[in-house]
Amino acid sequence: MDAILRTIPHRPPFLFIDEIVALREDGATCKRTIREEEPQFEGHYPGNPIMPGVLLCEACFQTGAIYLAKQIEKAGRSLNDVTPVLSRISDARFKQMVKPGDEIVIEVTMKEKVSRFFFMQGKVLKGGKPAMTIEFALAMVEGESA
Repeated sequence: MDAILRTIPHRPPFLFIDEIVALREDGATCKRTIREEEPQFEGHYPGNPIMPGVLLCEACFQTGAIYLAKQIEKAGRSLNDVTPVLSRISDARFKQMVKPGDEIVIEVTMKEKVSRFFFMQGKVLKGGKPAMTIEFALAMVEGESA
């Protein structure tokens, strides 16, 4: 968890990654165990808790931010200089429900860089099968304009 907290600005209760599994040249893989006591399950849905799709998307965005932060570090720049900001979401598809007790694997792959925008594909796997897929873009915003 410390590695995650040193890498991206997200903090509990809005941190949806437990572990960095792998950093690749073209992306990153992270893991998360969904816990029953998480606050979203009080309302989504009482008696039948289902992880909100938007939070699965956020796990992908955070995994993408980890990948980009590591690329910035490799380039010799400080992580304090930039903030990852979501700039586009497209083609989100939800294929199976994620519930408390499930362990998910989040995989993000870099597709293209245009100016300061990084276009990525993400997927959340449950039991080795896709629970969700998405395409998105993050911008690394510098300084006070974040």
